[in-house]
Amino acid sequence: MIKLLVVDDHPVVRQGIRQILAEASDIVVGDDAVNGAEALTKGRDLSWSAVLLDLSLAGTDGLEILKQLRLERPDLPILVLSMHPEDQFALRAIRAGASGYLTKDSAPQELVNAIRRVVGGSPYLSPWLAARLAREVATNTPKPAHEQLSDREYQVMLRIASGRSTKQIADELCLSPKTVGTYRLRLAKKMSLSTDAELTAYVFRNRLLD
Repeated sequence: MIKLLVVDDHPVVRQGIRQILAEASDIVVGDDAVNGAEALTKGRDLSWSAVLLDLSLAGTDGLEILKQLRLERPDLPILVLSMHPEDQFALRAIRAGASGYLTKDSAPQELVNAIRRVVGGSPYLSPWLAARLAREVATNTPKPAHEQLSDREYQVMLRIASGRSTKQIADELCLSPKTVGTYRLRLAKKMSLSTDAELTAYVFRNRLLD
């Protein structure tokens, strides 16, 4: 029996996942976690077969939770189930240690198949994501500017483009305003963008926001 820990801060989503998986005789949702702290605490239980993780947890950096879970439980499969399209976060999630990446608009059977696959020891990659990873390995083509950013820099960039203030970004990412300012300077330098308007134009031109 596959015993699953579901990490998502939306009750409707958690209930929906339980309903979908109730149809699978070999999968059971053992428990939920609604934030990063709960995810780390409950994730230490050695009875889990896998973790189903949302990256968009209120007041928490989902990618950092993913990295910490991977550090503490290197053999535990972690399947990301996200509202974000693959071209926004899938590559970063896989690099951070996810066993697979699935969007929340996927078909219910695809979720069941993905869970079974990662528990079986194989990564779950869509054709698009598999092709992107293969292309990275096979070629020396320069990466787009935003793919050269650290995860924190990338998250700050998206929030700047969405119009959030430094204080709002600091609160959401649990950082100090000074640290957010440092990330802002670093990402602007890496991307050769001098103003927030230029940064915002880049983000929307590359469809990095929903």
